[in-house]
Formats: sequence, C-alpha cells, structure tokens
Amino acid sequence: MNKRHRFTAQILEKISERILFISSTVTSLAVLLIIIFMFREGLGLFNHTPVEEGSILAINRANPVKELTAEQVKKIFDQEITNWKEVGGIDSTIELFRIDDIFNFYTEEQVGSEFENLGQLLSEHINAHSNILAFFPAHFKIKNFLGKELPVEKISFGKFFLGKEWFPTAHPAAQFGILSLILGTLWISIGAILIALPFGLATAIYMSEIADERVRNFLKPVIELLAGIPSVVYGFFGLVVIVPAIQQIFNLPVGETALAGSIILGVMALPTIITISEDALRTTPRTLKEASLALGANQWQTIYKVTVPYASSGITAAAILGIARAMGETMAVLMVTGNAAVIPTSFLQPVRTIPATIAAELGEAPQDGMHYKALFALGCILFFITLIINFAVQYISSRKKHG
Repeated sequence: MNKRHRFTAQILEKISERILFISSTVTSLAVLLIIIFMFREGLGLFNHTPVEEGSILAINRANPVKELTAEQVKKIFDQEITNWKEVGGIDSTIELFRIDDIFNFYTEEQVGSEFENLGQLLSEHINAHSNILAFFPAHFKIKNFLGKELPVEKISFGKFFLGKEWFPTAHPAAQFGILSLILGTLWISIGAILIALPFGLATAIYMSEIADERVRNFLKPVIELLAGIPSVVYGFFGLVVIVPAIQQIFNLPVGETALAGSIILGVMALPTIITISEDALRTTPRTLKEASLALGANQWQTIYKVTVPYASSGITAAAILGIARAMGETMAVLMVTGNAAVIPTSFLQPVRTIPATIAAELGEAPQDGMHYKALFALGCILFFITLIINFAVQYISSRKKHG
C-alpha cells in the first residue's frame, strides 16, 4: 500500500513538474512573441516617406526643388511658407493644388463622368503651371506624366527621436517627432518622484523606526490599499479636485498641467516607495542601532546617520521603481495633463506623455498605417525605458548584497 502511494505521489509530482514547465514555456514564448511583434511593427515606420500612402506630391519639371521635409510640406500647406525660395527654389509664389481644385479649371464634361480624363488633365495642368505644388492620389498619375514627382525626406531615427513636432495625422505629410513626448514623460516622472520620495521616505521611517506595532499594522494595509485603487479613479479625483485648485491658485486659463500629472503620479507611486523603503530600513541590523545609541547618539541621529545610509540601496531602488510606476501610467495622466505635444518649460503648462499618446491614439490609427507603426515605435521606447529601470534596480540590489 505504501509503495502504491509512493508511486502515485511520484507520478503526480512528475505531472506537476511537466505542467509547470509547459506553463512557464508558453508564458515565456508569449512574452517573446509580443516583443517581436511590437518591434516588427515599430521598426516598419522607418525609411518610409511620411506622405499619405497612395498619394503623391508633384511639381513642374522646370522647378529646381529636388526634395522637401515633412515639416516643410506642412508649413507650405498651412501657408507658413509661400515662396519656393524658402525651400531652395526660385523666387516665386507657391501655387497649391489639391485634387478637388480640378473643377476650378475644368468642367465636369472635360473630367468625365467616371473621371476617365482626370489623369491627363492633371498632367497638362501641372505642366502649364511652373509654380504649382500638386497633391493627388497616385492612381491618377498617367504613364506619360508631364510633371515631376516630388519626394519627401524619409523618416529616420534621428528625425523620429529629435523631431519636435508630433502631427501623425497631418495632411499631406505626417510628422513623427517624439522629442516633446519623451521630455513630457520625463518631466512628469521627475516631478512625481520629487513629490513622492520625501513623503514616502518620511512615512517609511515613521513606520519602521517610530510607530508602535498597532499603528504599523493599521498603516500597512491602508498604504497597500492605495496601490489597488484603479488609475482612472486617481485621474477623476485629479480632474475634479487638483486641476481646479491649480487653476485657481496659479491663476491659469486651464488647470490641466504637468504639475497636476506630477501630483497624481506622486500619490500613485507612494505605496511602492513606502513599502520597499520600509523593508530596506527594517533590515538594518539591530547591533548597528544599539552601537550608535551606546556612543551617545539619540534616536533621530541614529536614523539619519546609521539606518538611512545602511538602507540607501533599498531606498534608491524604491525611488527608481517609483519612477517606473510614473512613466508607465496612462489613464490618470491622460485625464489631467492637457495632452499638448509641446516641449515642456514649466510645470504649469500642458504636456503629453508616451503612454497617454498610445492610449489616446491607437484606437483611431489605421492598422498597418504610418501612425499605427509610430505608436508601436513609442511602445518600443517604453520597453527600453522599463528594461533600463529593471537593470538599474538589479544592479543596485546586487551592489547591496555584495557590499
């Protein structure tokens, strides 16, 4: 009977091991495939023209301009650039032409009921106007086209990371400069950690060194409860309480600012900072504290000269994880920061972060389009930021172990 039980136990143990192995393998493969898919979509953005797919820009063959940037195209169609000289051409006024303008020059009979003559008319019209810049669907370009297709500078890593303009739906050439999004993310995250770290560290010191057991047992679950509150609830609280308060205190036209986002994210990062910092402080050997007290130091001197320096690695790890919590947040930031894709110069102006941009725009981006791929590229950047943060935490933790 005992042998049978032992044999059954061994069989169950083997089955359990197989199930755990399969589960871990499937999970790892799923994560790996998600990462591969994200990078495949994101990297597909680069070395492609930012002009709307299926459309072209065309000029007269005599025009010396060889190439435009997406920013120049936007400024031309926004009438901020009106002379070819400003983009390397001759001193003449730019004549914009869109496909709908064809009926200003030709009748419906000339165009044809099925637009069968439209391609020929476009070719003749561009050939007859030396200053023209035409934008039209590529399928209307005939074989013996008399104009010259004008290329637009392709999207590069440099333009993507250092570009200051984020206009993914700009017509006819989109702009994918994410510098403002990166700086907005860092701006809010730094503000959040500057708010959360002092309060979190003070609370951790109080709980580990000063509070009695009853108070500690009460505060611990309350703080952990803060981590379980959905981010949209924090965002709603910020929208109805913090945003109006900032608007009134600083006499601003709107209260959706980087400061509002920093405050909300600081509150959301508090549970992480408090929990990890308190654990680090409580691991300080009792002998070190007793030695400090025996040498004549009081409790506060022992805390800031012995306990805090000893737990500095854990506190640093808590701060870094708090920053990670702030950087990856979406809904709360989306609700209180104003979502303006501008380079921040003050905490009292609206900003936009990378996670908020992905959340706000992914649902409206056409699948496999440039906008869609650009949002996946933003996801890749967040992945690298998270990876760097995790490596930093592991390095700090290992340094403490070997210290």
